[in-house]
Amino acid sequence: MTTRKLGNSPLAVPPLTFGGNVFGWTIDAPTAFTLLDKLVDAGLNFIDTADVYSRWVPGNDGGESETIIGNWLKRSGKREQVIIATKVGMEMGKDKKGLSKAYIQEAVEASLRRLNTDYIDLYQSHEDDPSTPLAETLGAYARLVEQGKVRVIGASNYSAERLLEAVTISEQQGYPSYQSLQPQYNLYERAGYEQTMEPFVLKHGLGVINYYALASGFLSGKYRSEKDLGKSPRGQAVKRYLDARGLRILDALDSVALRLNATPTQVALAWLIARPSITAPIVSATTLAQVDDLILATRLSLDAAAIALLDQASAET
Repeated sequence: MTTRKLGNSPLAVPPLTFGGNVFGWTIDAPTAFTLLDKLVDAGLNFIDTADVYSRWVPGNDGGESETIIGNWLKRSGKREQVIIATKVGMEMGKDKKGLSKAYIQEAVEASLRRLNTDYIDLYQSHEDDPSTPLAETLGAYARLVEQGKVRVIGASNYSAERLLEAVTISEQQGYPSYQSLQPQYNLYERAGYEQTMEPFVLKHGLGVINYYALASGFLSGKYRSEKDLGKSPRGQAVKRYLDARGLRILDALDSVALRLNATPTQVALAWLIARPSITAPIVSATTLAQVDDLILATRLSLDAAAIALLDQASAET
């Protein structure tokens, strides 16, 4: 498996990130263990999670995904083979949210315990916290890096303006700098990232691990009409993609997939992987067959004609 440098950090990651949001939600621990074994054996060893996953599930408190990953790490003994990314900042309960120094210190210890590890490879601000000075947040991360509890820091859901402010503060005060951004980006949802964030990350050399890489599964091609929305717990989330543009994108994916003997999933991910500003799109799987699709996506090279067709079909008019 080829690797890519994440921003200006020492982390070398594969061209896809596995999204651990499904752990403790749509798949149980035994299934997660099986998937993780196969992913790591194939070289897809970059796993993204968050402390809040999967708090939205009835009966869950948050931390379920980290716990499953931590139990797998303990059982497998593969900690040194895996790059673990997690996030902090989303609400975990009363007075348990944000990016203050005190809360980061509390939250990181909880994540380390759940993950059964003494360090986190990539620790990310899950969302901006306007109520906390960026210098306080970055100073807290600096302390964690000094302690060896965090290797690299990243940001999720930040605006270009706030990222610039953060980068400037890090340079001025000698703090670690955000090395990655986690924005929403896929073939359907392009404008928000390409118009405002892409120029910034290219200028400053940040890595990008975009989420919703398959638009909640829509770009896999399994949702072709409203009658397909009941196929998964996330089905209703794709209803908004079932418009003329969305169907045009699916047609283009089908065309390229047929010509290259691939699947729409592989083509949609290969389009992202080929984009110069993207480091490793985040994508989830719930079955071994879906993991096979992800592995093949990393081996699929799109020619100029394929990229041009997908660009044209997905253009926002």
